[in-house]
Amino acid sequence: MIMGGVLENHSDAVFVLHGLNESASSRQIYFSLALASYVVTLLVNVTLIVTVCVEKTLHEPIYIFLCNLCLNGIFGASTFYPKLLSDLLAEVHVISYAGCLTQIFAVYGYVFCEFASLTVMALDRYVAICWPLRYRAVMTPRTVARLLALTWCLPLLETACGVALTARLPLCGRHIHKLFCTNWEVVKLSCVDTTANNIYGFALMFLHVSQAGLIVVSYAHLVHAAVRSHSVRRKFVQTCMPHLLTLLIFTGSLLFDTLFSRYGGGGQLQVLQNMLAVEFLVVPPLVNPVIYGINLQQIRWRIVHNFTQKDVAPPDSH
Repeated sequence: MIMGGVLENHSDAVFVLHGLNESASSRQIYFSLALASYVVTLLVNVTLIVTVCVEKTLHEPIYIFLCNLCLNGIFGASTFYPKLLSDLLAEVHVISYAGCLTQIFAVYGYVFCEFASLTVMALDRYVAICWPLRYRAVMTPRTVARLLALTWCLPLLETACGVALTARLPLCGRHIHKLFCTNWEVVKLSCVDTTANNIYGFALMFLHVSQAGLIVVSYAHLVHAAVRSHSVRRKFVQTCMPHLLTLLIFTGSLLFDTLFSRYGGGGQLQVLQNMLAVEFLVVPPLVNPVIYGINLQQIRWRIVHNFTQKDVAPPDSH
């Protein structure tokens, strides 16, 4: 209910999503494409996770971290696709206030977990290539468990703080011009000063830019090591190139979403905006397991062996 321009009761508020307005005429086509994309995303991620779990030779830190990345990919895709599929079948696209905050928490939790996972994987590759003789001593099961916990606990905590800051804001509107709820879209509806939200947002930006910087520094050392040694160069191409591709795809996707959220226009560009805005939720979860499945010999061999049942000797894990 709105009193004097302010939503009187947040719990009763309902947001209207306008992202699908320009897509009504092709709703069945988009529903089929979205459903197929979601199913394939789940299939490729689950296949890689199961492959690593059942194959004891793959119980190594790099493959465990990869499974964690795939789990986060499933989590990210599931924050977006079910609601999108539901909206494609509905005439009116709405979401409750609680549902909107929940979706914001899930989407940003996925984003921050992705960055944390990629940072941990970069650390693992740095130790494996630059300190190969100390790798087992550094990447112990306890260390791996702690790093895995860190990739989830810290991102979810910082996301919860951001959602709490947004939840305290009184709102003067209920129209969101996107396919899904984002923190920026809800904050823009506020009737009061949002300086605290902006400061916290810049703090998170600094933190994750620092993470990206850490990854870049680690790769500078890896490239230097790869230039000097043929064996290191081979390991770099097999295990680090997929990681670098994953990082570039995810960062590029987020960049598209940020630019179009703040500076994108509407009207005839609505469909293009929708495609670019959801890229970070659609592309990385789908292509990450494919990239790693193709480039990592142990995983590629095990998947091919499971599907073809051919008795072929596994590749050398070293």
